[in-house]
Amino acid sequence: MTFLREIKEREYLPNRTQIKLYSAGTFAVIKLFLKSPGDIKKLQQKEPLEKRYIRPPREYEIPKFNNDTKYCKSDEKYLRPTLWCNCRAPEVIALANQLGAYRVSDREFAEAAFHFVKEKMPLEILPLNPVEETFRRGTGTCFHLITAFIALCRAAGIKARYKMFAMNMIQAWVDSTVAVDPVVKKWYDSMGYFMLEGEGEAYVDGKWVVAHVGPKAERQAANGIPITKFGEDSIGVWFFPIPGTIMKMESIPYGLGALVKLAKLIAPGSMERVNVSIQNQIESGRKIIQEAGGLEAYDEMARSKVGPKKPKIEMEGKGEIVFGE
Repeated sequence: MTFLREIKEREYLPNRTQIKLYSAGTFAVIKLFLKSPGDIKKLQQKEPLEKRYIRPPREYEIPKFNNDTKYCKSDEKYLRPTLWCNCRAPEVIALANQLGAYRVSDREFAEAAFHFVKEKMPLEILPLNPVEETFRRGTGTCFHLITAFIALCRAAGIKARYKMFAMNMIQAWVDSTVAVDPVVKKWYDSMGYFMLEGEGEAYVDGKWVVAHVGPKAERQAANGIPITKFGEDSIGVWFFPIPGTIMKMESIPYGLGALVKLAKLIAPGSMERVNVSIQNQIESGRKIIQEAGGLEAYDEMARSKVGPKKPKIEMEGKGEIVFGE
């Protein structure tokens, strides 16, 4: 009974929106294969002369764990371990303390964790795994990296949660990431609304602050996008959510990991092509930043092209004076 209660309380079960998206996506994949059975072979392997993906070396050292190191032991929602996100793993605790846990303000720590994950952990498409494995490897999908950020925050006693949504992406990212593989492009076109994206959110200074840690600065530069800062949302800039699909939750739900494993099983060649493209983008973006005169100079130029950001409007209830008869 304790296990079943934990599953429900920690939001491991997919909600109605997630089930609908999973079902629609599975149907789209089956339909694609039935219409184009020859594409299965293209998904499974690369041509002999194609560039192979080589995982880059980890960009950081994991400090030695000390049993006396301070970490959050609360079982409160958004502070406790969840699926794939063991915020009490030795690697997580050691890195959190290296970043200033319990020595700096919550905002300072959340920003440090944001920059660490965003700039030191490149994107790599692969199946989900426990967060400590992600830190040992140093790469991961957007959901790996969001989990890394959330785990660091929770270890430091800062509430953190997931934000997930079905989306369409700007054309630059379609061209550089999806269109590199014809089959992936066909898959995206047939079920684009099913493509899931996510962000992290940390509770600092009395409010939830978004953290979009997925793309490194170089990759954003390669696509002409401003460099993400802590507190800036990707929505409306390079992702556009399908109405009604934004979900905020404590945990990654069951099912998402299985879908990524299935994609790896049936499409390893396509996944490798996307990973090679990501590496190419990082190399290209590094040159663009250098030619612009550095990170800040590039970011200022990119933001000037995007134009002023539209104000965010929040509706709040307001008390009114009512005159009696």
